[in-house]
Order: sequence, then C-alpha cells, then structure tokens
Amino acid sequence: MVRTGLRRDIGARLFDQWLRQLALGDFCAPTGTLELTAPSDFAANFVASNYGARLSLAWRSQNAGVSAVRVVRRVGAARTLALTPSAGQAGAESGTRTQSDEGMAAAPSLAPATTAAIPADGFRPRHDFAAFVADESNRLAFSASQGLAAVTQPMFNPLFIHGGTGQGKTHLLHAIAGAFLEHSPNQSVLYMSAERFMVEFVGAIRANDTMAFKARLRAARLLLIDDIQFIAGKGPTQEEFLHTINDLIDSGARIAIAADRAPQAIEGVDKRILSRLAGGLVADIQPAGLELRLAILRARRASTGTTAVGDEVIDLLARSIRSNIRELEGAFNKLIAYSQLMGRAVTIEMAQTVLADSLRANARRITIDEIQRACAAHYRIDTSEMRSARRARAVARPRQVAMYLAKKLTPRSLPEIGRIFGGRDHSTVIHAVRTIEALRKENADIDQDIRTLQSQLEG
Repeated sequence: MVRTGLRRDIGARLFDQWLRQLALGDFCAPTGTLELTAPSDFAANFVASNYGARLSLAWRSQNAGVSAVRVVRRVGAARTLALTPSAGQAGAESGTRTQSDEGMAAAPSLAPATTAAIPADGFRPRHDFAAFVADESNRLAFSASQGLAAVTQPMFNPLFIHGGTGQGKTHLLHAIAGAFLEHSPNQSVLYMSAERFMVEFVGAIRANDTMAFKARLRAARLLLIDDIQFIAGKGPTQEEFLHTINDLIDSGARIAIAADRAPQAIEGVDKRILSRLAGGLVADIQPAGLELRLAILRARRASTGTTAVGDEVIDLLARSIRSNIRELEGAFNKLIAYSQLMGRAVTIEMAQTVLADSLRANARRITIDEIQRACAAHYRIDTSEMRSARRARAVARPRQVAMYLAKKLTPRSLPEIGRIFGGRDHSTVIHAVRTIEALRKENADIDQDIRTLQSQLEG
C-alpha cells in the first residue's frame, strides 16, 4: 500500500528513479523509527532531502506504528561507483538485474535504467595499474593516471588522455577509478562515455528533470568521461558539460577525459571546453611498437598461467597484429580458448589457421623503399644517400639503421637488401645489422631512434 501510494503521488518515473531502490531496514519500536536503506550515501542523502517528509507521512498514514522514517546507506552496500556501461555492456548486464515488488526492495540504481551502481571490485579484473604494461609510448599517460588517482591532490587536473582505438585509454580510466576507491571507498566516482552523457542529458531535458541529472554529476569526486569526441556539434550537451567540469574542478573534484585525438584536433567542440581540458595535462598514447606488443603478450601469458602458447607463437602475434592492443589480446584469447576446447597444442600452423582473418586484415608489407625514406627523413639526409657510396658517418649510420630495419621488418634476403642499398654485398648488410644491434645495447639514442622508426613504419 505504501509503495502504491507513493508511486501514484510522485509519479511512476520519479518513483522508479529514486524510491524503487529503497529496501526495508531496521525498525526501532520504542521510538517508532523505521530505517529505509539506499545503495549509496548519495542516494540516501538525495532521498532524505527530497522525499523524507513524504515517506514519513506515507508510513504514518498506514497506522503501522511508524512515527519517523530514516534513510541510510545499506550495510555492505557497494562503494559509490556509478558506472554507465556501453550499449553492449548494458544489454549484457540487464539480464542480471532483478526488481522486487515486495515492500520497498528493488534493484539499486542511481540513474535511469541504463546506469548501474557497480562496486570497485566489479571492474574487469585486469584493468588496474598492475596489469598495464608501460613503455615510452604510453609512460606519460600511465604516470599521470597514477598521479590523478593518488591519495594526495594531483598536480594536474583535469587529465586528458588521447590515442588510437584499443591502445589502453579505457584501461587507464578503470585503473584510476579502482586506485582512487582503494583509499577513498566512500567517495562518489562516476564513469560514462560522452555518448551516454549526451543521451542522459537529453532524456533529463525531455523529462523536465535536469536537476537530478546535474545533482548526480556534481556529487562525483572523480569524473571519468570516455570518447569525448562524440559531443562534437552537440551545442546544449557541450554547454552542460562545460558547466559540469567547471563546477567539479572548482570544488576540488578530479576529472579524467579520454579521446581518440588531442583537444586541439577535435572539431566541432566549444573552444571553452577544449581550453579547460587542455589546461590540465594532455598525455598521448602512441601505437604500441613490437617490443611493447611482445611484453603485453608475455604478461598476458603469465597472468593466465598457461604454457600452451610458446615464444614462437607470441612472436608471430606481435609481428602480425599491429592495429591495436585490444585486437592483439583478443587473438591471444582466441588461441587459448581454441586450445582448451579442442585439446590441441598452440602451434604456428594452428595459429595461422585459427587467426587467418585477423592475420590477413593486418597484413601490410613494409617495403625497403618506405624504410629508406623514413630513415632519410628522420636523420635529415637525402633518400639517394641510402644507395650512395659515401662513407661519411652522417650518411653511413642512417644507412646501417635502414639496413637493420630492412632485415627486421621485411622478408627480403640479405643479398636482396644489399642490392637495393646500392648494389652492396650481403656481408655489408650483416655488418650493419650486428653494428646496430650492439649500439642499441649501449647507446640510448640509437635505441630510441630504432623504436621511433619501427613504430612509425608499423603504424
């Protein structure tokens, strides 16, 4: 009866959004105080402030011995992390939610039906800082993310992370949230994509309920927004987003934003937003080079405890799948699953068969001509010097680097490489390869040159 009356009085939409999540708690007979529990501090405070008097009146009118109602956070409730899933995630999770029509109990939800309150340990297990493999291509973003999540107030806020698809941006956002909640478990953390931000904001406008939307966002002590480029061209959404980040930063909240490009390269976004985002720290994630791809696969193998995937298969995957880390790990997982289901060892032949589509999609033959042009541009010499007879150090060293990369990145034989480099003998190529291999171990500049050129060529 209480439930039916409240739903009729305040309307089905508001009831479902705020009161359906309440559950019956303890009842103190001497004082006539009934506790109703909510899934988070924010939900409890909001309901108590906006509906406390109405709840007390509803229970008193039933002559149930209740003289007062108190709304508190549910014992053992999840730490306040409002995680708005993508459309695919929302669909997958919706099947696990249940709603009870008994008493006041229901599935906890702070937002519309597409937003769920998820505890910190509900993150994907591997999406923490310990599982993130860092090198020079992503170290700034990694270190800045750790700083944003630290106990002490961050040096830079907001943090803007940009990079290509599948390079680890979302992993870092999840890692920030998990690390932050470890030292501040009762703080509100809100994670959503820019598209979900827009959908919920438009829905709040249509429902004439923007105040609840704004209150939920401004209650966050850590706001994480993914794929911010999707608000481009959305005027009202951008205006609300600007006000949100301004209010949060002014209140001392932390903000991390991810996008597929730098702020200055996002077209159709209000310059005030871009200026605000660029005013903290902008950290990019470069495409993973071969060494990082190998390190990621080895770490993945170690974390799964499998011995089914040998080094030769790891090497095949790292060299063949260069598009992004997500696809690389997906290929690794597919091999593990196939091996376990079919009871077969993972061999080169099996990997080539099972991953045929992925290998074909990533097949891009790097030519020696490309290598020569890239090295000439990097060392600022003319491309013709790659084939010339000059032996000056300023020319010879770039030529040796190019020969080394030609041996490493192309299927050409040593005699073929020598012919393309001005008709040189294969022994000259061998000498160049050995020289560069030795220099990489003792000369950090040469090693960095090789990494940069290889990443550029493979990208």
